[in-house]
Amino acid sequence: MEPRAVVARYFEELWERRNFAAAALLIAEDCVTHQLRSADGPVPNTPRGPTAMREHIMVWTRGFPDLTVTVEASVADRDRVVSWLVFRGTHKGPWMGITATGRSIVVRSVVMHRIADGRIVEDWVLTDGLGVYQQLGLVDSTPTLIARGSGKGRTPA
Repeated sequence: MEPRAVVARYFEELWERRNFAAAALLIAEDCVTHQLRSADGPVPNTPRGPTAMREHIMVWTRGFPDLTVTVEASVADRDRVVSWLVFRGTHKGPWMGITATGRSIVVRSVVMHRIADGRIVEDWVLTDGLGVYQQLGLVDSTPTLIARGSGKGRTPA
């Protein structure tokens, strides 16, 4: 299966259909996730084979049972596929230790997958975590944070 088809099937089977058995077919046992962040130092690498990936997705789908993913754009170059994603869902269950808020979220994410032998062997993930926490009401809005940081104590116009 060509790389773009593997990635499309990954989002469709695991995230959309919740067909977690497909993880064993689509994700290599020695798959590694690089969780990108804005900080000094190396990008943290996390082993995330089929079982760990299935657990990760299940955490999201338990917390947001109506979660959907839309692949807005996809670019493939040899063994790598970059996907621009939008996740939408309602926080109806516990997620990351946070009790359900009933709030809806829209989360933007960019993921690059590397494919070998028809399976995902590596991925680089960048997700708008701050936006998630803001939408859940756990963190102030960006204008409020900027105003607080500037010492002005008011929201900029």
